[in-house]
Amino acid sequence: MNEKATRKFFVHIVIFAVVMLLTFWFVFRNQDISRTVAAVQKMSGEYLAAAFVLAVLFVSAEGCMIWYLLKGIGERTRFFRCISYSFIGFFFSGLTPSATGGQPMQLYYMKRDKNSLSASSVVLMSVALVYKLVLVLIGIGILLFWNAPLRRYLQEYYALYFLGLFLNTALVAVLLLVMLSPGVIRGLFYRADNLFVRLRIWKPSGVRQEKMDRFLSGYQGTVHFLKGNKRMMAVVLIGTFLQRFLVFVLTYVVYRGLGLFGVHIFDIVFVQASVYIAVDMLPVPGAQGITEAMYASVFGSIFTDRYLMASMCITRGISFYALMGIGLLVFFAVNIRGKKVS
Repeated sequence: MNEKATRKFFVHIVIFAVVMLLTFWFVFRNQDISRTVAAVQKMSGEYLAAAFVLAVLFVSAEGCMIWYLLKGIGERTRFFRCISYSFIGFFFSGLTPSATGGQPMQLYYMKRDKNSLSASSVVLMSVALVYKLVLVLIGIGILLFWNAPLRRYLQEYYALYFLGLFLNTALVAVLLLVMLSPGVIRGLFYRADNLFVRLRIWKPSGVRQEKMDRFLSGYQGTVHFLKGNKRMMAVVLIGTFLQRFLVFVLTYVVYRGLGLFGVHIFDIVFVQASVYIAVDMLPVPGAQGITEAMYASVFGSIFTDRYLMASMCITRGISFYALMGIGLLVFFAVNIRGKKVS
């Protein structure tokens, strides 16, 4: 990274750390820490390992779908390299508000690895579109067929669920418009170019226009390819459903690992899904704070008071903070390797 990018990276790290510390203070300010630690220690090692594997598979599944689409388009790419894109994307999504930083960083490393910019853009947009679409479909399904339990569990967060569902639906509509209407992309590019020329940020350039046209041509060709290969998109859709449920089931694994029983697996899965839907688009790095607050409220009747804080520490610790740590390590490893190669 250049000096400016490095500075921006560390600013995001500091903001993330501050939000994280505030979250920890908010969660534990009125809690008996020793009691929470004692409850965490009761977690079964086998279930803890299973939860960790589910979390890693959750992130890795996105890399599998990136690899599958890139290979289908005809790009030369390696499987584990695509897994690294996924972990880097997770890390920067967690680091930036509304997960806005993940895909630009993925696109940067895909382009650095000699993947076509237009193909990489369409693949990442397709993965994001299907990811959000699946979340919306799950959210609508829960609302239609599980509304009474949803209202009972969410209580004061019921309205936030609708906000999250609306924001995700709006994003799906925008992504569909951008993907299926290349003219929209072309118009945005030319307007931005004209604006920057008027502001004297850069000078008029026929070469830049040619590069834009080549990108748009490749972009449109890739979109047509994916539209003509519905089987590939069906595989990605099914894979994304399975991916989403990996992280939802993780909470049930924690529930059983603490020696608890009596609540059906689908109740826990649907409650966890509703938390993700509600907070997914909120402009807070990693949805920190609100996720923990909502978890403590909606899971209060599932995990007894004795295990509620412990379950949140384990679930959130594995499904977010541990994965952020892995993503950071992958990010550093990819950059160190890139410097050696260059």
